[in-house]
Amino acid sequence: MSEKILKNDEEWQLQLSPDQFRICRQKGTEPAFSGTYWNSKENGIYSCVCCSNDLFDSSSKFDSGTGWPSFFKPINPEHVATKEDSSLFMKRTEVICNKCNSHLGHVFPDGPQPTGLRFCINSASLELKKK
Repeated sequence: MSEKILKNDEEWQLQLSPDQFRICRQKGTEPAFSGTYWNSKENGIYSCVCCSNDLFDSSSKFDSGTGWPSFFKPINPEHVATKEDSSLFMKRTEVICNKCNSHLGHVFPDGPQPTGLRFCINSASLELKKK
């Protein structure tokens, strides 16, 4: 992994749209079935909208029925990090970009094989690099 990217809120606000800033930097979420990529079938690499870190390959994307882009594994486990999230009065596992600490979404243990994981990611935190 290359060097961490550290910026203050003002720098991120200049780079990101208001929705991207709210989701990526303030740990927000987008409504289900509203994001750009929730039902996308295009081939490519999904990268972090904040730092272009490659996160997920379209070959690991699946329709979870939740309304958010879902993946069963990251492109490289070192590109993402997880941490406990106890907000909203429930225990979840937050997924963050390991390069810029951007909030991406959450991971759940109810995904398909081979991993059994469902990385439920906000479209606003992603940019698709088409193949």
